[in-house]
Amino acid sequence: MNFYDFTVDKLRRFMIEQNENPAKSEILFDGIYRRGYKSFEEFGFSKRVVEKLSVFTFDKPEVVRKLDSADAAKLLLRLSDGSFCETVLMRQRFGNCVCVSTQVGCNMSCKFCKSGMLKKRRNLTTGEMTAQVLAVAREFSCKISGVSVMGIGEPFDNFDAVADFCSIITEDKGLAVSRRRVTVSTCGIVPKIREFADITPSVSLAISLHAPNDELRSELMPINKVYPIAEVLDAAAYYSKKTRKRVTLEYILLSGINDVEAHAKELAKLIRGRNLYVNLIPYNETDTNFKKPTAETVNNFCRVLKENGVIATKRREFGAELKAACGQLMAVYTVDSEQ
Repeated sequence: MNFYDFTVDKLRRFMIEQNENPAKSEILFDGIYRRGYKSFEEFGFSKRVVEKLSVFTFDKPEVVRKLDSADAAKLLLRLSDGSFCETVLMRQRFGNCVCVSTQVGCNMSCKFCKSGMLKKRRNLTTGEMTAQVLAVAREFSCKISGVSVMGIGEPFDNFDAVADFCSIITEDKGLAVSRRRVTVSTCGIVPKIREFADITPSVSLAISLHAPNDELRSELMPINKVYPIAEVLDAAAYYSKKTRKRVTLEYILLSGINDVEAHAKELAKLIRGRNLYVNLIPYNETDTNFKKPTAETVNNFCRVLKENGVIATKRREFGAELKAACGQLMAVYTVDSEQ
C-alpha cells in the first residue's frame, strides 16, 4: 500500500483495524509530510507498531525531464506502469503553486486543448497526485503555497482520488496548503460539482466555460451536449451557496471564435448578478488551428465585462516557453518525443 494514497481518516481506520491508537495517524502525517522522515523507525514507535506499518511503501514517480524558466518549471514523470504525466510549478506573487495532473490522457476532447488529443489511458491514483507536489518541492527546493488541479485530465472523471488528494494536501498535519489556495478545475460535470460541494475540505472551484452560449460551447467542448450551460451555472450556484465560495469561470479567448465584443456582452448578460467571476485566458497556441487573440482584444473583452457588471481578471501567463501553459500539457510516451 502506498502511504501517499492515504488520507488521515483512512490512516486512522487502518490503525483501528490494527488495534492501535488512531491518534498515531496525525503523528505519521506530521513526520512524513512536515518533518521529512524517511522511515517509520524515525518515529520512536515500538517494534510492534513499526512492523504493522511495514505494509506501507513510499512509491514515487521517476523524474525523466526537468525544464525551468524564470516564472515556471515543468516535470515529466514516469509512473510505475511506464505511463507519463506532467506537472508544472508556477512562481506566483503569493508563493509557489503546483499544477497537478489527474489522468493519463483525457476523454473530454475539448477542441483547443492539447491534453484532450490523447484519449484517457487511466486515472492517476491519489498517491500519484500527491507525489507530483512532493516532486516539485524536492526538485526545485521550494515551499508549496498553492495547488491548481488543472493539469492533464478531467478531475471529476477521477472524483474519489481527487477528493482524497485535496484532503491530504490541506491536512494541517500534512502538506498544510491553505484551502483558499487550492483550486479544482472542471469542464462542467454537473453531478460531481454538486457532490464536491457536499464534501470537505471545501476548496475553490473553477469551471471551464469558454463560450457564452450552448451552440458555440458544444462546438468547442463536447461535454456541453450532456451538461449545457444552464445546468452548469445552476451547479455553480449550488457550490457557491454550500461552500460560501465564489466560483471562477475560466474563459479561454480564441481569436475570431469567442472573443468579440458581442460575445462579452452575451456572457455578461448570462452571468450578471451571480456569485461568479470570469478569469480570461488568452489562448496558448499548440498545433491546432486556433490562434491567440491580440492584447488589445483581450483588454477590450475584459473592459466590456466590467462595464456590464461582471468581475473579470486576466490570467497571468506562465510557462508558454516550456509548453507548460494552460492547454499545452500532454503526456508523452517516449521520453525523446517532442512535447
